[in-house]
Amino acid sequence: MKKQIVVLGLGRFGYSVAINLAKLGQEVLAVDTDELRVKQVAAEVTHAVQADATDLDALQALGIRNFDIGIVAIGADVQANILATLLLKELGIPYVVAKAVNELQGRVLEKIGANRVVFPEREMGKRIAHSLISTNFMDYIELAKDYRIEELTTPDGFHGKTLRQLNLRNRWGITVIVLKRAEVGEILLSPGAETPILPGDTMVVLGKNEDLNRWNQFR
Repeated sequence: MKKQIVVLGLGRFGYSVAINLAKLGQEVLAVDTDELRVKQVAAEVTHAVQADATDLDALQALGIRNFDIGIVAIGADVQANILATLLLKELGIPYVVAKAVNELQGRVLEKIGANRVVFPEREMGKRIAHSLISTNFMDYIELAKDYRIEELTTPDGFHGKTLRQLNLRNRWGITVIVLKRAEVGEILLSPGAETPILPGDTMVVLGKNEDLNRWNQFR
């Protein structure tokens, strides 16, 4: 289901989150006070606006209260980060994600109502650790509280079968969003049901944490 998501702050973290959400088919409004950053992301998202994320009137004028998710990605300015998070909650955003640079800031953000606090550097370290030690997948990206994306090696038993025959969505609750064919250097986006799995293929899949954990235990 498509959601309306606003991203406040377009530093490295905010920019990456905004464009990747847009690639996943979400409606993304990107906001920053820096005109250059707004111009850089404009072609990648639904809307990009130069505005002050700590200005209540500016946020109201953008219709922020109608959004499903708010992401506060403001970096070093701790005061602006906290104020923007507070304003999103006061405007009634159902789910607010806020970036923190340390534990103290994280606790403050939780106290004022952030539904989730993220520590980008720490989570990148977690992602790299998973990719280094796991035998079941090549990459790991946590999307939200209950969902993630994994890049899975295809089992031998999959080879020669189509996605329809494998029926992964009904059997395991996971959806194949990308199929990578390393041998020919081909990437298939949203592969169709009749797409066969070949030796050497890897699948990028989306699913609930519990379903992917069940899959990894099975593998």
